[in-house]
Amino acid sequence: MRILSGVQPSGNLHIGNYFGAIRQFVRMQEEAAECFFFVADLHAMTTIHNGEELREKAFLVAVDFLSLGLDPARSVIYRQSDVPEVTELAWMLSTVTPMGLLQRGHSYKDKVAKGIAPSHGLFAYPVLMAADILIVRADKVPVGKDQKQHLEMTRDIAAAFNQQYGAGLLTIPEEYILPDVAVVPGIDGQKMSKSYGNTLEIFAPENELRKRVMSIVTDSTPVEAPKPTRGNTLYALLKLFTPPAEWPATKRCFTEGGTGYGELKKRLFGLILDTFREARRRREELLRDRGYVEAVLRDGRDRAKAVIDGVMTDCRRACGIGR
Repeated sequence: MRILSGVQPSGNLHIGNYFGAIRQFVRMQEEAAECFFFVADLHAMTTIHNGEELREKAFLVAVDFLSLGLDPARSVIYRQSDVPEVTELAWMLSTVTPMGLLQRGHSYKDKVAKGIAPSHGLFAYPVLMAADILIVRADKVPVGKDQKQHLEMTRDIAAAFNQQYGAGLLTIPEEYILPDVAVVPGIDGQKMSKSYGNTLEIFAPENELRKRVMSIVTDSTPVEAPKPTRGNTLYALLKLFTPPAEWPATKRCFTEGGTGYGELKKRLFGLILDTFREARRRREELLRDRGYVEAVLRDGRDRAKAVIDGVMTDCRRACGIGR
């Protein structure tokens, strides 16, 4: 079984990225036969229009991958733009992709509604995503609710391509339902998202992280009174980080009262630092060894191309543009 997933370098990684994806990626290394993880810098071009900024952010995502436990000995880690064949396949796929399929895309409408400038790249995002998946013949793709429609589009596009050019030419992927995926609330109670500006960044400086934790929105319940748990952002975040053996005592701080929100926020800050202490240390090391990170990406590119070259040879021949 081959699994593929990617992360856009559109901003610093936050704890929602970790609990929603990267923690599962690390587990997959143990469970899946092959794991391909890439930095989706071509996708990020829909929102980042500064070359130096994009280049540095893409590098930092690779650093974060390695810091958080992705192992280049067990996973193929590469930068999307290092395999230009993906854009070639995206063009091939676009010639069999119905306009109506793209016009039904929820993500495009949502992003435009949030103020992202409408562009062909944003509109055709699902085709490039399909190329990412199909070019390595991925069997399964981890998806959350926001990407499930895109995977369904990938399956439709692959089926259309196979119908036009040859049965079985492209592998039609299945969704991989991630176990234990938590919806992580941001400091304002909405889903944690870079676009909402409500994140807790994993690798933020300690002072900045402390300020963000202390700014988590809470109600006006007095210290001595029991605190609500349903819809309580601080409660939900503490539950994510508190070791299971310690959770009953933390839960009583809410249900029995006697503990103020300020004290609970300090506890959360400490737990976040403890959880990511080793990753933060590792990240500092990697930032001082840029050559190693680039070597990992080159090796990942070469390993990915071992699969990609065969796929593209088949597709070019079928489309009449290769021999």
